[in-house]
Amino acid sequence: MKFSAAWFAFIFIFAVAVISRAEDVPHVHDEAKAIVKTLASRYYWGRGYTKHGMEKAADYLEQAVTDLGLAPLDGKNFRQPFEYPVVTFPGRMDVRLNDKLLVPGVDYIVDEGTAGGIQTGDLVAKDASTFTNAAGDVTIKLKDKLTWSVESQQMKTNAIYVDRAKFKEPLTKFAFDIETKFVPHYRANNIAAVVRGTVQPDKYFIFTAHYDHLGGMGDKTYFPGANDNASGDSLLLTLAKYYQAHPQPYSIAFIFFAGEEAGLIGSKFFVEHPLIDLKKVRFVMNFDLEGTGEQGAMIVNATEFPNEFSTLRKINDEGHYLVQIGSRGKAANSDHYYFTEHGVPAFFMYTMGGIKAYHDVFDRSATLPMTKIDDVFALTLKFGQAIAGEAKAP
Repeated sequence: MKFSAAWFAFIFIFAVAVISRAEDVPHVHDEAKAIVKTLASRYYWGRGYTKHGMEKAADYLEQAVTDLGLAPLDGKNFRQPFEYPVVTFPGRMDVRLNDKLLVPGVDYIVDEGTAGGIQTGDLVAKDASTFTNAAGDVTIKLKDKLTWSVESQQMKTNAIYVDRAKFKEPLTKFAFDIETKFVPHYRANNIAAVVRGTVQPDKYFIFTAHYDHLGGMGDKTYFPGANDNASGDSLLLTLAKYYQAHPQPYSIAFIFFAGEEAGLIGSKFFVEHPLIDLKKVRFVMNFDLEGTGEQGAMIVNATEFPNEFSTLRKINDEGHYLVQIGSRGKAANSDHYYFTEHGVPAFFMYTMGGIKAYHDVFDRSATLPMTKIDDVFALTLKFGQAIAGEAKAP
């Protein structure tokens, strides 16, 4: 992407305006921690597809940006609606193996696309970790780590994954009662807001994070999603609060995506139906998994944009924010991906270390330290400053 002389001039204005505020970077830990606690609570039910979890989260975020005084990105509505198919688990979730009743999410997870229903029978070992019934339409697999996800297509068979540590004896019998519901047109919304620029409001930096998670597996078990990605949402909201109080010469947009866990659906929809001219976007910074940082952070797309990555790493080295900034190449593993596929430069940053809970019921706010969120916040602000300072040079 090429930039005009006017763009470089505008960036210089930005550098002068924002550098004076470096000493005013606030501490956001307590506020961010409170946001994570809220979004990862039982009320939002994993910000997924049952008990109106994702809808409630969208309501929360829309109210939050409204209260902060931000404007809708398109000038009309904070919500960008779209639809996609998804398999849901709204009710019964009872599984027994060898006559032992298992705890959902702790002892086992069902395959995200499992057919469900009521069934009993005997099991035959296929290998040390796999057991099936005689008909071959039920599979039980022993796993060392139970990691759940979201599926858009429903199987005609059933698969259940069980914590290997729960069974030392061979599996011989099964019984389950699993309620599923396939929703062909699940309605979701991206939430998109902006702080308008004071000099060139048609130029943009964009901060993004997905707010959806896995939702519930049955009517008693939900996946809180504190690190993934209530932590990223908390970072966006605290950034939005800062920039609303300190408008910049360019516009700063904040987009909370839905459908990330189902396959980056919300961000893909956005870039295919953009609310602004994507050619006017200087950079996108996507945040996902921001609740740790004891071992530093990783930047996806670092090799795609080496100049910006070098700048970010230099800032970190000089400011001693994180112990390291790692480099990864291109990957379709979060909402930055479709921006770069459409010619918009973007990074995806995630923090490393600390609690290892991921896509499981243990990703809770109570055990998520958020110890480095102040440093990630400050690093983000200074990264914007540095890009501006480099861009003004011929």
